Amino acid sequence: MSAAGQRAAFPDSLCHSCAAPPRYVTSDRGSIFIYCPIFKRYPPQPVHACTAYAPRPERGA
Repeated sequence: MSAAGQRAAFPDSLCHSCAAPPRYVTSDRGSIFIYCPIFKRYPPQPVHACTAYAPRPERGA
């Protein structure tokens, strides 16, 4: 699945714009999970608040 397709599953989640790039995992049944490399787990989605969140720097900045 493409990155755009994966992001559509949880459009409000902070994980998509986090500086610690999440890993998107798709199960055999087609469910999408977002793995957090900071907490080393799959947080319940969508994430609206996170103590470790840092916005990803914009390209070209």
